[in-house]
Amino acid sequence: MKHTLSVLVENKPGVLTRVAGLFARRGFNIDSLVVGRSEDPRLSRMTITIDGAEHPIDQVTKQLHKLINVVKIRELDAESMVARELALIRVSAEGAKRTEALQIAEIFKAKVVDVDRRTMTLEITAAPDRLAAFESLLQPLGVNEVVRTGLVAIGRGRS
Repeated sequence: MKHTLSVLVENKPGVLTRVAGLFARRGFNIDSLVVGRSEDPRLSRMTITIDGAEHPIDQVTKQLHKLINVVKIRELDAESMVARELALIRVSAEGAKRTEALQIAEIFKAKVVDVDRRTMTLEITAAPDRLAAFESLLQPLGVNEVVRTGLVAIGRGRS
């Protein structure tokens, strides 16, 4: 079972290392980790996605609360969050492949951000399952490279 944590931390050096180290010490593998400034420039927000099937998530959240620089932790579930991920995908785009890639991009509302004679780079922002579907449709064309940002999420409504 995937868990998504939104962790508000002080924007200070070493905080990321301490948070990631805590997960490593507890035997959790971080699937996705995104860090960026929050609405307050003194604070950063970490969106951490982990597979919590092997270990109870509450164990880690209790340990996170003990870290000095952690201000607030919120576990987000699928119904209570809006989540997106950005991907850049370079595909082969020679001849008929170019037309097919453009058609798939249009269906998924992806943007063409770079083109040359042999390849095309597409940008898409979507939920992770939609990104996976997009990528699988592009595979027969020849996916050369994929870069994904990791999940960013925010709670629905007022928090």
